[in-house]
Amino acid sequence: MRARSIRRRAVVCAKALGILIAILWSAFPIFLLLSSSIKRPVDIFAVPVKFVFDPTMDNYVRLWRDWPVFFESLLNSLIVTSGATLLTIAASALAGWVLSRCEGRYVTGSAFALIVLRLLPPIVITLPLFPVANLLGLNDSRILLVLLYATFFISLGTWIMKTSFDQIPRTLEEAAANDGASLRQTLQHVSMPLGVPGMIAAGVFVFIHAWNDYLFAFIFTTTRAKTAPVVLSEIMGSATGVDWGVLFAGASLQLLPIAIFVIIVQKYLIAGLTSGSIKG
Repeated sequence: MRARSIRRRAVVCAKALGILIAILWSAFPIFLLLSSSIKRPVDIFAVPVKFVFDPTMDNYVRLWRDWPVFFESLLNSLIVTSGATLLTIAASALAGWVLSRCEGRYVTGSAFALIVLRLLPPIVITLPLFPVANLLGLNDSRILLVLLYATFFISLGTWIMKTSFDQIPRTLEEAAANDGASLRQTLQHVSMPLGVPGMIAAGVFVFIHAWNDYLFAFIFTTTRAKTAPVVLSEIMGSATGVDWGVLFAGASLQLLPIAIFVIIVQKYLIAGLTSGSIKG
């Protein structure tokens, strides 16, 4: 009995140690980023690393003064990310419901096509899309980035939503239909409300990707629709040299919104990825 208790404690301690190591592995780079943004340039790359220093907001002041375009790009990122997330959720929810509730050769084929689309590297079709976007007059526009991000994540979002709707008993929809509800009413008042955890899970993936994406924004934007990652790369490639303090300040500002967003929705994300909604 005593040996079993010792083994149980050892297992608990090992799990706690593993969790602690994982947290440190993930959090330490973020700590270095945030702390470097309030260090003087001479302290940023000091060896050994200075954990005790006199904080300064000068890097943020210089970012505001020398790179006002960065704050415009943050607004572009917010608009593009929000638009892509909402569009993906709307399309994925409807498509996921169809895959969950309908059967047939064409439905199966479309599900397979979504998987194939997800497997394609974005760069494969990025360059061929450039002349098409240019012909349509969509280059350097927010709407183009919204459509691109939504297109590449509808496949993942659809499968997340399919899993979510699979957990919802069909009897609920059948009961609504028997009470005289139309398909639209059934979707609006029964299926979609119960699928909200899955929508949030799909939305988180789109939001994170669109907020941090560099490839599409770099290729398809020049001035008006530049997002924050593109401007950060310009700060790194400045002709006067890299101002690391300003770069860390910009990266910190670009990181904080997405970190806050994930913290807020984490419980919904876990629910959407595990059980969906109601277990049938």
